[in-house]
Amino acid sequence: MDFYTITDAIELGKYGENMIRIIFIGRYLGVASLAGARTPAAPENANTNSNTCNNVPGLVVQQLEVCRDHPESLLCIKNGAKMGIYECQRQFRYERWNCTTSKNYTVFGEVLRKGTKETAFIYAVLSAGVVYAVTEACSAGNITDCTCDMSRHGEHSVDGWKWGGCSDNVKYGITFSKTFVDAPETLKHQSSLNIRNKMNLHNNEVGRRVVEHLMAVKCRCHGVSGSCAVQTCWKSLPKFRIVGNALKAKYEQSVRVARRSRRKLRRREKNGKRRTPVSSDDMVFVHRSPNYCKPNPKKGILGTNNRLCNKTSHGAEGCDLLCCGRGYNTQVVRHTSRCHCKFVWCCFVKCKTCETVIDRHTCK
Repeated sequence: MDFYTITDAIELGKYGENMIRIIFIGRYLGVASLAGARTPAAPENANTNSNTCNNVPGLVVQQLEVCRDHPESLLCIKNGAKMGIYECQRQFRYERWNCTTSKNYTVFGEVLRKGTKETAFIYAVLSAGVVYAVTEACSAGNITDCTCDMSRHGEHSVDGWKWGGCSDNVKYGITFSKTFVDAPETLKHQSSLNIRNKMNLHNNEVGRRVVEHLMAVKCRCHGVSGSCAVQTCWKSLPKFRIVGNALKAKYEQSVRVARRSRRKLRRREKNGKRRTPVSSDDMVFVHRSPNYCKPNPKKGILGTNNRLCNKTSHGAEGCDLLCCGRGYNTQVVRHTSRCHCKFVWCCFVKCKTCETVIDRHTCK
């Protein structure tokens, strides 16, 4: 089972009579099963933690060790995975493939069977989400063995300000993500040198590096009457939307790699040219993406039929591109709302009713 085992909901209180509901995304993030288990009421101790982790089927040895040592981290993993899924859906909301999740337990379904650009993005954004959630939990004091990053506390910069405050401990988040997220893929790659495992590991790292590179310096002024004679600064996580934007840009410029790249990923070149290695910052994929225009249940493709489109746009959300040349239907929608409201003394609000007519375009 891959890291993305824990995505939908984990209800962990004091490990008592709480239901642990976990959506499992199994091999290559696609095959899932819904597991529910109750743990007996007991105080928080090593045995209880072990029972909790044993109720999560599919974890490899390294993941079980992390779970038993830090059971509270399961909630961070769940939050990070959900954050990644929501951001994926936001980034692709206007495109033919819109990061749709299945209504059943499979979450991403058959789409992840192939090593496409879309698969690459999903691995990267979910890995970034875990780093982000774990780092946030560290700063909030919700994980027992990590705190703020105090490594540069008290140092002075060349610009005259001093490191202080509570820097977000992104190094811990990255280390945790590598240990837990990469464990299944690392084991598979060591045993088979499969190109898909190598691709997944590479894109996991891309997601982590983006979060680290986008860490921002925030400062607070100190001085008489706000003179800012002294500044105390610390490093803080960016908004996750900024991380998503950066990963989407990498998706657009992603590199196709040769299938024979077992130990070191190399670009797939044409005409017998020498295959050059890819950068550690490049998002990579193996297989070409389908066009996602027509539904294909076997491949997990829903098609674009009945998708809302923008008649006047020439971008991805435009009816020409989104509808794949099939044309679109136009529906007139009338919307009523309260408007021109005024406060009347005393004491009520008087409004008029306004009607708005909107043209709604959907793909044929």
